[in-house]
Amino acid sequence: LKGRDLWVLVLGRFPTHHKIGIPEFKYVANMHGDETVGREILLHLIEFLVTSYRRDPVITRLLNNTRIHIMPTMNPDGFEATKVPDCYYTRGRYNKNGQDLNRNFPDAFESNNADIQPETQAVMNWIKNETFVLSANLHGGALVASYTFDNGNSVTGSLNGYSRSPDDDVFIHLAKTYSFNHASMYKGIGCDNRQTFPAGVTNGYSWYQLEGGMQDYNYVWGQCFEITLELSCCKYPPEDQLEKFWRDNKVALIEYIKQVHLGVKGQVTDKNGNPIPNAIVEAQGRPHICPYRTNQQGEYFLLLLPGTYVINATVPGFKSMLETVEIPDNTGNFSALKHDFSFSEAPIGSRPVSCPKIPLYQELQRASAAAKPTLHIWGLMTIMLVIFK
Repeated sequence: LKGRDLWVLVLGRFPTHHKIGIPEFKYVANMHGDETVGREILLHLIEFLVTSYRRDPVITRLLNNTRIHIMPTMNPDGFEATKVPDCYYTRGRYNKNGQDLNRNFPDAFESNNADIQPETQAVMNWIKNETFVLSANLHGGALVASYTFDNGNSVTGSLNGYSRSPDDDVFIHLAKTYSFNHASMYKGIGCDNRQTFPAGVTNGYSWYQLEGGMQDYNYVWGQCFEITLELSCCKYPPEDQLEKFWRDNKVALIEYIKQVHLGVKGQVTDKNGNPIPNAIVEAQGRPHICPYRTNQQGEYFLLLLPGTYVINATVPGFKSMLETVEIPDNTGNFSALKHDFSFSEAPIGSRPVSCPKIPLYQELQRASAAAKPTLHIWGLMTIMLVIFK
């Protein structure tokens, strides 16, 4: 098999480029080539979004205020290699080199020394080049919304069978948003008698430990909240079931995209209004081992549930600014709360804070020592872009 290209469709008012204030969202499916439902429903989603623009007011506002990236297949070689469809495992799960792409990313807790595959590297480059805020990757073989962390250590609570991220409350909300808008996922009925998921959601580590997964990579290194959606008990169902899968997931897919407008966003600038890239902007009590930083336009996006937060903006090696913000639920308005930071003095060209290549979460123990004890366990256009392998 030849290495096939990975194609992305980008939808929004400004599909060709990032626009200040408009968050970036992505869906990725079929990273296991034999798990086909996600691939099919993302093609349906593309058609639905394009044909509903200027006809449906909600979809019109969603596309006007969000840049949506859709990759129907991350593993086209594995899909093509699945010659005999099967509800269970087939060799098409892997890429042409026989590698599982969802065990192939750098791991936040262990040195997994993965031989990074072309598909994985392409997605890592994509994450690095965009300002993704929210994402989901679509799988099959179960019916559940699974959230970070997939791996863990004693600091994240793995000793108790649950690996808690600093944004655990947001992740539970995101997973339940999908589950409760799905036709049946929220019922929590597993695919067999041995497996049930209350409310149709699970912490990834609680389900089973996974090294080198894409969702943890997005959260730690990409500043992007990602969950894993298992959409069908049968990995490769018969063709005549595909329309029902689309109907079951349609509302959930749209409602989940809206969550990219949770929380707070803004710009960090100097006194002349020039953007300050690489400034750290985080909510107090939610330290990320790789600090969340502003992009080249000085923008930050923080997904937070409604409430009162202290936001800390820091220009590395210079100074910090603490401001209290009251965050409403603005998802219905398709815009997170806007809150800018302006530094009267700031160095030119501040350097990015380094992020360890293997950021083991022990460091957060010290950062969280003063925090709550729970933290210890804690006009429309479409354009096709090709990410060459």
